[in-house]
Order: sequence, then structure tokens, then C-alpha cells
Amino acid sequence: MASSILLSPSVTSSILSPKLAAFKSISLARLRHASPLFSEFSHREKSCVTGRFPLQKFTILQKIRASSDLGETQESKELLVGENSAEFDLSKQKVSSWVYFTLILGVVLFALDVVWIDNSTGFGKTFIDALSSVSDSPEVVMFMLTLIFGIVHSGLASLRDAGEKLIGERAYRVLFAGVSLPLAVSTIVYFINHRYDGVQLWQLQTVGGLHELLWLSNFVSFLFLYPSTFNLLEVAAVDKPKMHLWETGIMRITRHPQMAGQVIWCLAHTIWIGNSVTVAASIGLIAHHLFGAWNGDRRLGLRHGEAFEAVKNRTSVIPFAAILDGRQKLPKDYYKEFMTLPYLTITVLTLGAYLAHPLMQAGSFGLHW
Repeated sequence: MASSILLSPSVTSSILSPKLAAFKSISLARLRHASPLFSEFSHREKSCVTGRFPLQKFTILQKIRASSDLGETQESKELLVGENSAEFDLSKQKVSSWVYFTLILGVVLFALDVVWIDNSTGFGKTFIDALSSVSDSPEVVMFMLTLIFGIVHSGLASLRDAGEKLIGERAYRVLFAGVSLPLAVSTIVYFINHRYDGVQLWQLQTVGGLHELLWLSNFVSFLFLYPSTFNLLEVAAVDKPKMHLWETGIMRITRHPQMAGQVIWCLAHTIWIGNSVTVAASIGLIAHHLFGAWNGDRRLGLRHGEAFEAVKNRTSVIPFAAILDGRQKLPKDYYKEFMTLPYLTITVLTLGAYLAHPLMQAGSFGLHW
């Protein structure tokens, strides 16, 4: 339910140094010999060889690389300016970090149960009762829950830069999760408990093959999870949280995968259940994620500047749009960007969640009721 570098002269060359190491070791004479396109550079623009990389000359430089013997292939290869998403290097993992993560997760779940979930001690039931007293309509309550969650979640995300300066990255992540998680739990629980309430608008569950199609759509929606979701150590603030600029994997398909996945999930469940409560939930969730897409672009633009503009120019919000209009070129081995442990984990958990639906429904029935 949730919630993400062509360089200009204003960006330090140290970020690109690993990418441009080959260029720095080649003389200007060799580059001039490699391609007549080199003559298009002014004296100032040639400074890219020594570490400065003007944004507007990126394409020319890539053509030089492709036409010389520096490139790995004869095709022009884009220089990634963002980060590889869903990477997981087992050799870089520390056992102590995952021990801390396990302890933190246990403490958080225990606190969440006592302070919010447990009807005898928590405030979750009181919160739901207060909203239910506003209206007897489950559609209204469902929409209010998604609206409150959206305002709090996006509001805290918008205040992240200021909040991190004030209390630090880890403390702000704890605050963000500590406020957002209980609201998310209440919204999910209310939806599960009231998903068949309201007015039945259509009934398509007897249509042959529809269940399989919607199940596949729901499964695919979880593959659109935002790559930062996979950074569990950062999510739990074991590692210092960062605002990443992702560019590979699912980001090539859509710059806002969580939004795309949420839309797919909402459409699948709305078509299958077909009542007014599900419609209200879907409207609220989709509206929140559409705003989140705009807000995410705004925040990444403020944090990464022209680097984000470069990524933005070759990606799209609408899935596959940048690929279809030629702004995004998929590598021949694109499938390898999904052959990672995080995506394998998501696949297993998604299948497990589907099989565990009866347990989830039984468990939610006793909460906030």
C-alpha cells in the first residue's frame, strides 16, 4: 500500500568517475582519431575527458564511444546516471546488520500489536470507531481511511528533507514508519472486513477465465514494487536511509512502478468484487498514488537536479510509453535485471500471500471489529 546521473557542471565529477575511467585514460588525440564527431566539441566541452560531463553533449560522447574501440559493442550504450535497482550482493551483507534488523522487526511488530492492533490495549479500534461515527456508510469510512493515510504518508514524505536535517535520517525514518504503518494496517483491515459490504454494482465471478486473468494481473502488480522497498536494512533504519535515483529494472518500464502496481491491483480487485466499497477504496488509493507520482518527481528533482531530469527524459510514468516512443532502449539481456534475490523473494511472498488469503481474512475479522 504504499509510498526513488546525466550530469551538469553543477554536479561533481566524483559520481561519474567509475563510469568515465576509460575515457580519462585515453588521450585527446586518440579520441579525435576515433571519430570526426569529436570536432563538434569546443575546448570547454572537451573537459569531459578530465571529469566534467556537460549534460547537452551526452549523446555526442556516446556516439564517439560507439564508433571507437572503447565500446563493448558496436551499438551505442547509454551511460546509466542512476542506480541499479533491486541489487543484492550477498558478499557485502553483514550478519550483525541482519541480526539488528530481526530484533528491530520484532520490537516494531510487538509495539504495533500492543499500541494499535490489540483491541484491549491499542488505539486502532478507537480510531475506526471514531471514523465510523461520522457516517454509517462503509464507502465513506473506506474513503476517509485512504484519504487520511494518503495525507499523512505523502505529507511526511514531503517533509523528509527538512525532517532529516532536524532529527537525522534514521530518526525520521522511524517517525515516518511509526505513523504510517498503523494507518496502513487499519485501512487494510477495514477493507478486508468490509469488502463485500455496500451496493453490488456488477457480478462477474462466474465469467470463465476471469479469475485466472485477474489473478495474473494481481501477481504482476507486486512485481511493480518500488525498488527502495527491497532495501530492508534502510527501511528499518539499520542502514542510513537514502533517497535513491533508480534507473534499471522496473524503472525502465515506468518511473513510478508502485503507482502502476497499485492501479493494476485496484482494477483487478474492483472487477472481481464489483461493489461500491471496493470502488471507494480503489478511487482513494489510485488518487493517492497519482499524487505520489507527481510529488515523487518533484522531490527527486529537488534532490538530484539535472541528474533526475536525464532519467526523467528517458523514462515514463505510463508503463512502456518511453519504450514505445524510443526514449528508452532495453538492453538485450534486460531479463537479467530481474534475476535478483529481491525479485525472487517478492515472487515467493506474493504466491504465499495468495495461498494465505483465508488466514488473512480470519485474522483481520477479530481486529478493529
